[in-house]
Amino acid sequence: MLPAERWIRAATLLSALLCALLPSPGFFSAPGQVPRLSTKAGFQLSRLGVGTWQWGNKLLWGYDEKEDSNLREVFRTFTAGGSNWFDTGDSYGTGELEGRAEILLGRFSREASDSGASVKLATKLAAYPWRLTPDSMVEAVKASNARLGRAVDIAQMHWSPRSYGFGFQEDALLEGLCRCYEAGLCSAVGLSNFGPKGLRRAAAIFDTRGVPLVLNQVQYSLLSAERESGVAEVCKELGIRLVAYSPLCLGVLAGKYKTGPDAQLLDNFLRSLLFSSLLGDAGTTKLLGLLGEIADTRGKSMAQVALNFAMTEGGGCQEEVATWAGRAALRAATWAGAADEELLSDLSSKAAGQAAANFIVDEGRTPGVAPSAAGQAACKACEASGAMTRFCKQ
Repeated sequence: MLPAERWIRAATLLSALLCALLPSPGFFSAPGQVPRLSTKAGFQLSRLGVGTWQWGNKLLWGYDEKEDSNLREVFRTFTAGGSNWFDTGDSYGTGELEGRAEILLGRFSREASDSGASVKLATKLAAYPWRLTPDSMVEAVKASNARLGRAVDIAQMHWSPRSYGFGFQEDALLEGLCRCYEAGLCSAVGLSNFGPKGLRRAAAIFDTRGVPLVLNQVQYSLLSAERESGVAEVCKELGIRLVAYSPLCLGVLAGKYKTGPDAQLLDNFLRSLLFSSLLGDAGTTKLLGLLGEIADTRGKSMAQVALNFAMTEGGGCQEEVATWAGRAALRAATWAGAADEELLSDLSSKAAGQAAANFIVDEGRTPGVAPSAAGQAACKACEASGAMTRFCKQ
């Protein structure tokens, strides 16, 4: 497991557990132009989704309730741009603010509904150690629905208890999700952080019960080794949408933070602690330098190049990969400082035809495609950096 993967998973689990004890970057395009993805549940989701981990999270992201008006504007910007779904979690929000993200999302979605917009909501239910029975999952979904002010569209298990030996707990929580669907508490179910074997097993359970499993969220970026697990191929085989989370590695791949021995990290101690190993790594520094060079050459941003990887990778199943951060291969980044979000506008339609050329790793190894000189140089630089060797070699 790569350093970034370890730290992001640790941050996610630590944040979720501390929440119980005590906005993701996104993109937009012109109204009505965001492509839709069909789901097993019969409804369509935009290829662009928006995550809300930061909403209510003081521990890692320094959330302040004074920012709620900015978050509302971010929500409106994305819905006006054609995005129709948002992802949240019952563990999003720290301490007394646990569940804050769901509350805000519910409020904003009701306002959107009043204005005629149709928004789909997905929430992830934490597999806390004390959630041991099917009823505990049912109660969790009911609580989320109360905070959202409506029945959630997609109820998801946040992580797999089986990954740390609690197979009995996973079975109970999967049964709970089945009951939620059968009781009309959600319109579909989803998973998060499930690998190929776990995904197949869960999918078989849902299929037997006639419960539509529509997506599986996994960490997917240039600093994550998830692409080697085979999960993308399984998703494609089973007709499940693969959703990439942390495609920018919490902003690292967007060049948001300085790297190297003199790196000035963040004003948040915990985030600085989590990022210190990654940002201080020489391979990361070289990788970011390479991203910057390619971005400058292509007239794009580092975020676009990194996100293009997440969007076009996935075992060749581009149409099966979505990301909270959006269709980076077709978008240009600008910063909206107030909400600290990346908003993207459409590029020329020519960008779609040049996806492989803009895709760092794809150049030089796509079957039947002759690599350009720039592509060969990029692959050599990637391998030399030591940070991308796992992705550059087949």
